[in-house]
Amino acid sequence: MKKATMIIACLLGGLATMSAQTKGGGLSAEMLKDIVKENKQAAAGAALNNAVASNAIDDLARSRENAAALDTYFNIETASQSITNQQSSGRCWMFSGFNVLRSKYTHQHGDSLQLEFSEAYLFFYDQLEKANLMLQGVIDNAGKPLDDQRVQFFFHYPLNDGGTFCGVADLTEKYGLVPREAMPESFASDNTSKARQLLSSKLREYGLQLRDMVAKNKSQASLNKAKVRMLAQIYHMLEMTIGTPPQRFTYTFRNKEGRPVGKAREFTPQTFYREVVGGSLNGTFIMVMNDPRRPYYKTFEVELDRHTYDGHNWRYLNLPMDEIERLAIASLKDGRKLYSSYDVGKQLDRKRGFADTKNFDYEALFGTSFGMTKAQRIATFDSGSTHAMTLCAVDVDEQGRARKWKVENSWGGDWGQKGCLIMTDRWFREYMFRLVVDKKYVSEKLLKDYEQPATMVVPEDPLFLFDE
Repeated sequence: MKKATMIIACLLGGLATMSAQTKGGGLSAEMLKDIVKENKQAAAGAALNNAVASNAIDDLARSRENAAALDTYFNIETASQSITNQQSSGRCWMFSGFNVLRSKYTHQHGDSLQLEFSEAYLFFYDQLEKANLMLQGVIDNAGKPLDDQRVQFFFHYPLNDGGTFCGVADLTEKYGLVPREAMPESFASDNTSKARQLLSSKLREYGLQLRDMVAKNKSQASLNKAKVRMLAQIYHMLEMTIGTPPQRFTYTFRNKEGRPVGKAREFTPQTFYREVVGGSLNGTFIMVMNDPRRPYYKTFEVELDRHTYDGHNWRYLNLPMDEIERLAIASLKDGRKLYSSYDVGKQLDRKRGFADTKNFDYEALFGTSFGMTKAQRIATFDSGSTHAMTLCAVDVDEQGRARKWKVENSWGGDWGQKGCLIMTDRWFREYMFRLVVDKKYVSEKLLKDYEQPATMVVPEDPLFLFDE
């Protein structure tokens, strides 16, 4: 008897002895026989089974249709800038947001300028603010049982390094910006998992202490004092892992060749923010999203999807992809890069830095179809916004319709297309979710739609559990 046949026979025999214990809905011995019988490809697919078991699935499913050299020409493209690297962290939202801010500044003052902001600086305050958001959320909901959905939200997600552009707006407005030279990356800011684990554990411990204080009817003053003491410990841990945020620094703007542009000047984080951003970001942009589960031209707000307790929730206008593409093209034509986010892992050829719905033919490989729509993938947690990148170019046809797009990624300059990712329009429509666009490129009608009362969405919604 062949080895494979012996294994199946032994398995069936073993299940047969357990059939008396199988309850309704369980996998019985008879059902397993039917499954094996239904698997009509088993006999003919031995060679393919061996190949799949011994090789990477993507290597076997790679489509020859997409094997030709990539077309890297774009007829609408913004000025290039240095490619950054988020390393082993979830800070893509910050890197993409900073790409947009520095591009806007250099576009206004000369594209030859070289400017990079310190992600470590803003990450320090992002983590401190999220710690406060968690602790205050625990206090606000202390009258609810520990298994309440909202209470569990705070204890389940006490701290993370993901985020959205509204976090960039709120945090920079509150804490300013510093150049990367003033506060370089640390090992822990590049590799966030261990510090995040320890900070989260401490916050959960503190959360239980605060709930106990509320249960004992401690005064609001006592709660506030306890929270300050707790945040002081979090601050200390952040200082040890990320560094101490500078209060003043001297900086010289330089061009891409490294030569000084003007004299060295002394800044604070707030004065540097005013120099490079100008004024408040809040109120200058709208955030749009393509969520085909929900009605278009309606505004939605995600409860507690914010970085600071006193900041702004993620608020977005839901639009069809045609509208989103028009906004993106108008911005790119004017030389303006855009914050955008995607389900980047789907049909991504990492070696080439190319995303297309036909990169890998999984259907042919496995002899089945993968037929869910975008709405169905979102609703079943199969797809969502997982990664933010900076939209920087589009190639349009004679009618002005997009053929392909390009984004600046934050995985280093050696990745993909010199640090960038090229995506076909058909991929863009399936796996692009969020776009932040300056109001100057938005029609009066859409601005009016954006200002309508928002429908509140819970943070556990499938599309927002994939926090980029």
